[in-house]
Amino acid sequence: MTTEQGIVFAVLAATLALFVWNRLRFDVVAMLALLAIAVAGLIPTEDLFAGFGHPAVVTVAAVLVISQGLVNGGVVDNIARLLGKVGHRPTLQILTLTGVVALCSGFINNVGALALLMPVAVWMSREAGRSPSLLLMPLAFGSLLGGTMTLIGTPPNIIIASYREGADSFGLFDFAPVGAAITLAGIAFITLVGWRLTPRRGDDSGGDDKLFSVGDYLTELKIPEGSPHAGATLHNLLAESGEDRDVVVLALIRDDKRQLAPSTYKVLKENDLLLVESDTESLQTFLDKTGLELGSQDEDESKTDEDKKDRKNRKKDLNEGEVQLTEAVVTPESSLVGQTANRLNLRERHGLNIVAVARQGHRLKRRLGDIHFNAGDILLVQGFEDTLTSTLSSLGCLPLAERGLRLGSPRKTLLAAGIFVTSIVAIVSGWLSAPVALVAGAVAMVLTKLIDAPGAYKAIDWSVIVLLAAMIPVGQAMETTGGAELIAGQMLVFGDRLAPAAVLAMVLTGTMLLSNVVNNAAAAILVAPIALSLSAELGMASDAVLMAVAVGASCAFLTPIGHQSNALVMEPGGYRFGDYWRLGLPLSILVTAVAVPVILLVWG
Repeated sequence: MTTEQGIVFAVLAATLALFVWNRLRFDVVAMLALLAIAVAGLIPTEDLFAGFGHPAVVTVAAVLVISQGLVNGGVVDNIARLLGKVGHRPTLQILTLTGVVALCSGFINNVGALALLMPVAVWMSREAGRSPSLLLMPLAFGSLLGGTMTLIGTPPNIIIASYREGADSFGLFDFAPVGAAITLAGIAFITLVGWRLTPRRGDDSGGDDKLFSVGDYLTELKIPEGSPHAGATLHNLLAESGEDRDVVVLALIRDDKRQLAPSTYKVLKENDLLLVESDTESLQTFLDKTGLELGSQDEDESKTDEDKKDRKNRKKDLNEGEVQLTEAVVTPESSLVGQTANRLNLRERHGLNIVAVARQGHRLKRRLGDIHFNAGDILLVQGFEDTLTSTLSSLGCLPLAERGLRLGSPRKTLLAAGIFVTSIVAIVSGWLSAPVALVAGAVAMVLTKLIDAPGAYKAIDWSVIVLLAAMIPVGQAMETTGGAELIAGQMLVFGDRLAPAAVLAMVLTGTMLLSNVVNNAAAAILVAPIALSLSAELGMASDAVLMAVAVGASCAFLTPIGHQSNALVMEPGGYRFGDYWRLGLPLSILVTAVAVPVILLVWG
């Protein structure tokens, strides 16, 4: 082992350790690895940041923009519309959900496809009176399987295409024989057997029950005559109560007229009623500090049956008009992660009330202001109907409950589909390379106003772009220093006497295990040069081992950290870290068993 190889291996070991530790963002770790390689002098200065202009990186960015354009045009929602007609049978629901998400994931970003269909899956679960855990894990795994079918379905495929030897890279549908085979086999397994292996969480809840029961925590507070808060703003009232308050103002009632989500700069008057959500202890503290009086006490057991019936309808009432309540999940990329409600000022900045927070299927009973939000937390939020979706999107939150399909106008749908199909035809016909055709499609989406320029930049997951751009030179350093060849030589000790099928299985399962603990694109970048060196030593077809790496990098079914799709369903499904292997392990074995012979048949 040379000094340069030792440095490369040390950097890679530290990088993998930081990936697994998961305390730093993947893109930050990748940049640290790039800088370490640069300081060691293993990459020429002029090539150090060449990854940012790499065709694979440009292609990933273009695909993300086109995906958002298709969503804005209503193309995906038109496909998803049929899901409301499949009935309540679990096998039929799972077959339809996994089939649709796999189809969408083949052509748009698989995380984006999952995000679009998650609210539909939650709604279907509640309508059928079952736990969302039954549908969400199969949905996430279906999105991973579907991404393997085309070049643009997932970043690892785009990365692997750049490693192909010779002038021609893999085409758009070169991944289809293997990807379609494992997708069909995987969907069949999940539909017939696999869904029975998913954990049941919250099965005892009725079909119409929600995770949050707001009505039990609503109280009316009155601004008494002579109160110093009469003539002052709601903002002043809340500010005086201090940072330790845990009271959310949902509505203001004046002269028997209810104003939902009132502005914090609304001037209060004597005898105004504030409809607030709070626990008993926080409410008493709030009353002591502000001098407000209790209005009608909704928890009074002496209320009539009619009053109790009205209480059950309060959540519905709070959705009337231009203001609504909805549930949303905090994504791993959300700006809320690590923040507390007291420091966010969401009401004043975005017109958004956070009414309650749930974690691992249970509503948190702690004070809202003290809760540090985690990725996967489910929030019950109140906001204005016309801006709520965009506000949640800007905060990195995904609406879960009662999401309406954005079908769009027929013209926009046809336009979006037409631009996408034109890009695909240009690639398949060989008229344009994939990066050029997809960038042209993304620009066309902007020019036709299917997505505006700021929206296009927001659609790009810049953490993935930085990760890819930084890791590509690192992978090249492993190859140029001979590190990949050295590892391949060590693997020959085990693989020299193995049949080609066994070697492919070893490469595929090794990549699969790595992708369960690090980002899948990083796994592809790290394993691809080693696999190529191994194929050269054994005299195997390089295309075959590259396909094995592509499949292994995309099929991370064993942990919630292996892929963002897995992480996204963890909290809404109430899953624990150890739940994923129950369905993921047999599915991984099935994928390996199906993929290896198909790879040998097509590419061997």
